[in-house]
Amino acid sequence: MESSPSPYRPTRGRPRSEAVEQAILEGVMKLLEDGVPLADISIERIARSAGVGKAAIYRRWSDKEQLFVDVMRAAEPAERELPGTSMRDDLVVLLESLRQRALAGRSSAILHNAHAQMRSSPRIWAAYHATVITPRRDLGLEILRRGRLNGELHADVDLELAIDMFVGPLLIRSFARNDPDLPDGLAEQIVDNALHGLRPVSYRKP
Repeated sequence: MESSPSPYRPTRGRPRSEAVEQAILEGVMKLLEDGVPLADISIERIARSAGVGKAAIYRRWSDKEQLFVDVMRAAEPAERELPGTSMRDDLVVLLESLRQRALAGRSSAILHNAHAQMRSSPRIWAAYHATVITPRRDLGLEILRRGRLNGELHADVDLELAIDMFVGPLLIRSFARNDPDLPDGLAEQIVDNALHGLRPVSYRKP
């Protein structure tokens, strides 16, 4: 599944150079990897790190907050394509993507530094939530809607609550526990345990 493009980027102006855009993203990543706080990363400092002019940055991003969101997205593991074979299979892929992001955040200095600081900036957190978190949640809800239409869920299941039941255990292990255990197969385990109570009796395997 592909991430939707950021709605904050300008739609007019000169054609963008992919090499320049990549240099800007990598310039910010280098600063974050070196432990520079987000508050200390100015457009001027980004331009120096990337070897570009400030105008090249402003042509692509309206401000540094929106740039940081795209940096975060570029640093995370790539989205996985949903198999579309069943609600269960799609949910497993969705949760496995979250597990991989949690592992990347633990091992990547860029993600670890940025995630730790992002919540202290309401603008950056709001932009990240709108462009990354909300679309992922909406995708999970769409998977459940299709499952309900296909008879894979009880007809009266509260989908908003159900998606929390699938995602919640992984988020708790990732962010609320010390030294969290995120083993291979965890996505399948969470999905299958949750589905045991949410599926119609006629759909359950013996």
